[in-house]
Amino acid sequence: MDLLLTPPAAAGPVRPGSTYEEVLVAVRPWGGPRVLGPTSRRARRLMCDADGIGCTVLFDTRDRAAAVELWWPGEGRRSTTRVLLDGRDVFTSAAGDVLAGLRERGWTVDAADPENVVVPGVSPGFTRRTSQEVPRDGQGLPVSFTSVLVAGPDHYDFRSVR
Repeated sequence: MDLLLTPPAAAGPVRPGSTYEEVLVAVRPWGGPRVLGPTSRRARRLMCDADGIGCTVLFDTRDRAAAVELWWPGEGRRSTTRVLLDGRDVFTSAAGDVLAGLRERGWTVDAADPENVVVPGVSPGFTRRTSQEVPRDGQGLPVSFTSVLVAGPDHYDFRSVR
């Protein structure tokens, strides 16, 4: 299975802005999701697994999908599911190649924090943070990303406030 990332519109079948019920239908092929919340401090979260790719959907207080985060399977685990952005699998391609593709689109990449890279105004956010034993580059960072988040275009506006 391929999960196509089309930020800020969608991460696979899940679209930011979708209702809780629409998200449940979209992730149904992945099996039964776990629902966390709502709590007094946080809106509802839905967690599921797409053939080893972890998925967390965060909802706002109106019960609409605010963000979708996908996680690599983890050390020593394999998945037949690919998470693709411009034809590159974000969990197996070199992070530098993924970022080069974003820049080729004309998008501004904020890599001030190389473990947490974002594309302001479009939304994808990528992490390279893990305590697991994975191949690392010359800076000690994982060669590939370990998670990707897709949300609305203003999701990372807070990073531009200095």
